[in-house]
Amino acid sequence: QVQLVESGGGLVQPGGSLRLSCAASGSIFSYNVMSWYRQAPGKQRELVATMTSTGMTNYEDSVKGRFTISRDNAKNTVYLQMNSLKPEDTAVYYCNVLELGLRRVEYWGQGTQVTVSS
Repeated sequence: QVQLVESGGGLVQPGGSLRLSCAASGSIFSYNVMSWYRQAPGKQRELVATMTSTGMTNYEDSVKGRFTISRDNAKNTVYLQMNSLKPEDTAVYYCNVLELGLRRVEYWGQGTQVTVSS
């Protein structure tokens, strides 16, 4: 059973930076998509950034140019570098892994809180 463990959240001032990490334990099918989602209070969970095992990336419009997703396939780890943070980035951030084998299997992390406030 794959488990995702996130780290790197915290409190940061507007304009600051944080780097989130998500390490997957266990074996993951080599063809997969790793993503970061976020959920702010009273709002639906939204996709922030995604990266395939072949290196293709996609970002939600509001984070383009500020956030960068990357991954280390050897370590089954995905990162989210967040720069120029804004108060509206405040949310719980969740890591997601989607295996694209014959059977699609999805895993979620427990979430890490990111608070942007002065």
